[in-house]
Amino acid sequence: MPAILEVDNLIKKFGDHLAVKGVSFSVEEGEVFGLLGPNGAGKTTTISMLTGVLEPTDGTAHIGGYDIRTDLDAVKKINGLVPQDLALYPTLSARANLNFFGQIYGLRGKDLKERVEDVLRIVSLTDRANEAVEKYSGGMKRRVNIAAGLIHNPRLLFLDEPTVGVDPQSRNHIFESVLRLNRERGMSIIYTSHYMEEVELLCNRAAVIDQGEIIALDTIKNLIAMLGGGVIKVGVPKVDDTLLTQMSALPAVKEATLMPQPIAPPPVAGESIEQKEGKPLTATPVVKVVAENSQEAIINVINFLSQRDLQLTSLKILEPNLESVFLHLTGKKLRE
Repeated sequence: MPAILEVDNLIKKFGDHLAVKGVSFSVEEGEVFGLLGPNGAGKTTTISMLTGVLEPTDGTAHIGGYDIRTDLDAVKKINGLVPQDLALYPTLSARANLNFFGQIYGLRGKDLKERVEDVLRIVSLTDRANEAVEKYSGGMKRRVNIAAGLIHNPRLLFLDEPTVGVDPQSRNHIFESVLRLNRERGMSIIYTSHYMEEVELLCNRAAVIDQGEIIALDTIKNLIAMLGGGVIKVGVPKVDDTLLTQMSALPAVKEATLMPQPIAPPPVAGESIEQKEGKPLTATPVVKVVAENSQEAIINVINFLSQRDLQLTSLKILEPNLESVFLHLTGKKLRE
């Protein structure tokens, strides 16, 4: 299937700060593609370059065959952008907002009216369309925001955190709208979200971006398969390099590494010198075990520790899913 989007070594610098470091990926026509990363990873900056909000420092991308640096007007007719921040006029009704945005895209008369009614149906707001947006719930405002990004019937839609901070009912409406746009209309979609279950269900493939670089890109199934049997977090009284090497060599274990220990908060009166110097708190060490088979690995790890008279102080099993893959790749939860 041909690519609707081809990104080639895209770079963005803000002064001395390199926010996006040579990102490259492609999105096929009709695909829902996930772009995942912790806050500040470069997701929104990448989307802003692809939609003409920011100019790349270097590199380029082609959308529908058009270069984002030399054919931006043509690119904007193909793209639809739904940003994290609401871009609406609160005192106007949803219908008036959509009429305004439709006119910006050159729609007039019957075509404009039909497009407004169509996008209102897509986001399930036809019955509330004449009310002022300022009277809407946060979730309804998000849905109008999506409708504004759809008004010109784009081939490629960028959805940047479309369900963040919305009520469950609106979240379901948004989720269903994305499914319909893709399955019934063949729209290509780039989707960022803090909700891994949405990405797992919606997206064909996903890229994980961290510190401005893509560190993994594959189908959802293959990304999850990276962890095999999942991740096991094991608390033990003491850990050294020899112990980690021996645990990594156990059957059904891919690797065993020491989890970072928390750093002491700012000191208050009466605290120890160690805490004042910001040294790690005296928490029990935790070993992260990446397992090929969780059940077998747990048995082998417990037996291993028992043979060495090391008491198991805690045990947490993370079954393989996109959340545990993300944590494994970045060392962070997605919401951090």
